[in-house]
Amino acid sequence: MDDFRTRRARRWWQAGRPIRSIGRAEAFVADVGFALLFPATGVALPSLYEAASEQPMPFSEMAWGPDEQRVWGWKDELPRKRLAWSGRLLRGGRASFLAPDLLADFYPRAGEPDDFHQAPLGAEARRIAETLLASGPLPTAVLRQAIGLEGRRGSARFSAAVVELGRALVCTSFGTEQVGSGWPSVVLELTARAFDLGGREPHEAGRRLRVARRFLDTMLVASDRELASAFGWPPATARAALEELVDCGEAVLEAGAYRPGA
Repeated sequence: MDDFRTRRARRWWQAGRPIRSIGRAEAFVADVGFALLFPATGVALPSLYEAASEQPMPFSEMAWGPDEQRVWGWKDELPRKRLAWSGRLLRGGRASFLAPDLLADFYPRAGEPDDFHQAPLGAEARRIAETLLASGPLPTAVLRQAIGLEGRRGSARFSAAVVELGRALVCTSFGTEQVGSGWPSVVLELTARAFDLGGREPHEAGRRLRVARRFLDTMLVASDRELASAFGWPPATARAALEELVDCGEAVLEAGAYRPGA
């Protein structure tokens, strides 16, 4: 078990020198393929913060130091520079990153700015997407006002809609913009307009297999339930993808868990 933890720490960039630049942050996301922004208790996934700091996460944002602030800034700058997708995706809508090549395989639609019409979105999430389609990237403060979701209740409904858009890969963070006083407002943009998703293999099964292969390569050992939970796949879909890797000799199933094949 200790050897496995050591191997996983190396694979997740937690054993070497902490990341100190956005260029290294890009390299980290490109290498692991997917990552959380910050670690979460009981969630075994790579996180940018753990690769960028030797300190545990503070319990309060009031205790944030340079490491936390730097990583928080990368959340918006990486997608603005088109170095990584950033949004609410992994494990039910946590702040996450995807490498552009993995995004191209994971993206479930045609790759056109208006393809969110094909996604099963709620009314408020769809209104956000429609507003972005018509106006281009907008700060969340402006978006909330544009679709009438201001105030305390409006804020909660807006946040839920943003999680929905992230899990469907409709939107990505896209930098920040100062709107009034206070903290800069996160800018949202349509994923298909921010990233080049063209030229993808037309067969969904082939793309799904590559995503499962990348997941296993990064996790080192994982169950079908972990794959389904991480990406929001139906359990049967996750199991089928991993079993196909086994059939191809690219994975091995031992004691209910999968690992990359020799």
